[in-house]
Amino acid sequence: MSKVIFSVQYEINPNKREDYLGVVRELKNLLKAEGLESYNVYEVKSKVNHFQELFTFSSLEAYEQFEDDQNERINILINKLSDFTEGHSSKYTLLNELEL
Repeated sequence: MSKVIFSVQYEINPNKREDYLGVVRELKNLLKAEGLESYNVYEVKSKVNHFQELFTFSSLEAYEQFEDDQNERINILINKLSDFTEGHSSKYTLLNELEL
């Protein structure tokens, strides 16, 4: 089975940075799902307050199951994250690993 990476890129409001970091910490502690191999958040080195979240799943089926089975607290945190973003800066990407 091919791995899947789901990526979310966005810029946050500089005044909300500490709130954002707190939500991401809590989210990282809660995100434990079958098939979710890792969840990491990166800040773009050359752009302060520009972040990228990377979710690595063991398969497309694991990604789809994750989307269907999120608990209420995780949904609340994900909605909070969108409240911190600037304008329409969010970009979503779904990558399927090639089996070579």
